[in-house]
This record gives sequence, C-alpha cells and structure tokens, in this order.
Amino acid sequence: MSDTAIRMEQVYKKFRKGETYNSLRDLLPALTGRMFQQQELSAGDKREFWAVQDLSFEVKQGEAFGIIGHNGAGKSTALKMLSRVMKPTKGRMVVKGRLSALIEVSAGFHQDLTGRENIFLNGTILGMTKREIQSKLDQIIAFSGIEEFIDTPVKRYSSGMYARLGFSVAAHVDPEVLIVDEVLSVGDYAFQQRCIERMREVLRGGAAVLFVSHNLKMVAEFCHRCLLLEKGQTVMIGTPQEVVSTYLQKPTNGHVADHGSGPVSISSVKIRNQDGECMQFRSGEKAWVDVELTARTHCNKLALTLYILDDKLMEIFDTSTDLLGHGNFDLDEGDAYRCTFEVSLNLADGTYHPSVLIYRRDIQMIYDRWEPAATIYVSSGGGVRGIANCFPQVIRQEIYQAVDATVVGGA
Repeated sequence: MSDTAIRMEQVYKKFRKGETYNSLRDLLPALTGRMFQQQELSAGDKREFWAVQDLSFEVKQGEAFGIIGHNGAGKSTALKMLSRVMKPTKGRMVVKGRLSALIEVSAGFHQDLTGRENIFLNGTILGMTKREIQSKLDQIIAFSGIEEFIDTPVKRYSSGMYARLGFSVAAHVDPEVLIVDEVLSVGDYAFQQRCIERMREVLRGGAAVLFVSHNLKMVAEFCHRCLLLEKGQTVMIGTPQEVVSTYLQKPTNGHVADHGSGPVSISSVKIRNQDGECMQFRSGEKAWVDVELTARTHCNKLALTLYILDDKLMEIFDTSTDLLGHGNFDLDEGDAYRCTFEVSLNLADGTYHPSVLIYRRDIQMIYDRWEPAATIYVSSGGGVRGIANCFPQVIRQEIYQAVDATVVGGA
C-alpha cells in the first residue's frame, strides 16, 4: 500500500480578472456596453491568468512539506485546491484520509456565535462528530489559551485569538493530512512554539503536514522537504536548506549591487559549522563564512567586509579583513581570492542574514555586495531575549527575613 498522503499531478488553476458591480446602477451600463461592443472571451483574453501552472509534488505520511514563495506565487491557491475550497482547472489531486486545514484566520467561524459554539461549528465542518468534539472540548479550549473569552462572541476576538482557536480545533481533529497556511504568523511566539510542537505530535502519529509560511526559520526547522513557487510554477523541490538558499538568491532578495558587472565580483559565499554547510546553529556555536572573489581587471587596495543583519535588516555586526589586521590586497585580471571568516554566534533566538561586500576604503568604492549572502537560524534554548546572548546564569538566590535596623530612642 502506498505511503503517499498527498499527490498533485500537473495541476493548473486559471482565474479571470473582472469588474465587481456593487449596484444595479453599475451593472446595467456595463452589460449594455458589452452588448454593443460584442465583447467575446477568447483564449488570449488578457483578463485571464494562470495562478498555478503544471504543479506536481508528493507528500508522504509522516512528512512535513513546506511551500515558500513571494506574495502572489500561488501558495494559498494550491492549498485551497487541496482543501477542496476550489477546483483545479485541470490536473489531478489525491488526498488520502481525513484532512484538516487552517487556511484563513476566520474560516469556518460565525461572527455572532461564541468561541465555544464555534468550536462545535468548525469541528463539524472539519468532519468531527458531536461526541468527538465534546470529548476533546476541554483540550481544545486549554490549548487555545483563551478560556477567559471562550463564551464571548468571536466578532470581538483579535486576529491572534482567531488563530489560536482555529488552530486548536484543526489540530485536534486527529487528521491524516494537516494543512496550515500563514495564519500562525498572527500568534505570539509562545503560541507558535506550541503549534509547532503540536504539529510534530501529528507527524509522529503518521500524518502528513503541508505548511506554508514566510517565516523561513520555522520552515527550515520544521519541514523535511520544501517547494519553491514563483508565479504559480515550481522552481525547485529539495531540502529546506537548498530551497531557502535559492529563494534568497532571487532578484528581489539577492544582490543589491550590479553583481557581476564590476572589475571584481563575489562569486561564492558559504556558511558552515564543523559538520559542513548549514543554516541552523546553536547560540554560541562557531561558524565559518567562506567567500570567493573573481577579478576581471587589475584592482588594488581591496578589503572584504562581513556583516550580519537581523530579521528587520538592521546591522548588528561588522568586521573586515583590514580591520582584523590583514591589510589590503591586490588582484590581477583572472585572479581568484578566497577568504574564511570564523565567528562565534553569541546570538539569541532569531533569523540572521550574513552579508558581504568588497570595497576600497581610501576612495570609498564598493565593487560588489551580497545582501543577504545567506540566512541562518540561531536557537538559544530559551531564557534570553534581544539580539546578543551573554549566556546568563543565576549563581545565587535566597529568601531571608529583613531586619528593621531603625533604633527608637527613649527619653
């Protein structure tokens, strides 16, 4: 028996851009105009576009499969087709077993019903029986963390409360296929971690998880394989490290300079730990950044800078070959230059972007820049916030009775 939980085979989805008429006053002139102009739709109608084209992939039971891509890449469209919210224009899809999907924050909720009532409504939509919902009701409410507001109409909920309740219901369906879209991004960090742990429990139970997110750290840490979509088409399928690296090197992310057109350019940047090239590091772990340059013409007085940006693209660290005491270097036409920086990642939990640039300091000339050159994820194990990890410890703690030292004098 096949262990495939999800299969998409050459799936296409076409949409048609058109006007929206909110009143009869707008609709009648439009219809009249079409009658006289004899507008006809054709295969070349510019209002038609393919949101998904020739999409094919498989997800095995017990596998976490990520989908990443820029806004408008077709990620949510693919999930909605798998969830049977919409039908593909052509192609074949197979989903084996009970499916539970969390695609939109308020999907399956009735605004005038309370959180408790919506648990029954949403659970029924997802295929649970009333008895099954009742048996898991306390667990669902406890997991959501909104016990205090569970009997409040959900129209008064924040987007984070919606996400908490929606995910809690979806995760307790005991699905064989769990589909989760970007909705977890509205939750706080602690809740996101609970969701990830719950999804790991689902995986351990043999279910498949299809996960869409712009949070590359979460995708890299959680998923076994990943798909990169661009304009509805598959760019590549591979390990999260390979796919995220390709995604970051796309034109909208990669070089911010005219890479490749100057007298000297950066040809390669790799980040590794003692085991080899990687993206995930422990706080305090050493990392090595290998950089390679290629010269097209003679260049002199060059220096190489390594800097690190946080997830808000603020620079948090900067060093260079000349500042580290190695001076400047010259390159002749056709020369290649290699350099390895060693750094200790004394950073708190977070996503960071090592970046490099080559420059000549005396004339303030930047020849090439990779920003970001890579994305890495640092885990500190909790206990610290901010950017730096100073590895704090409590070495002494005591509780004692304070003595009032005030002396009351007598006559």
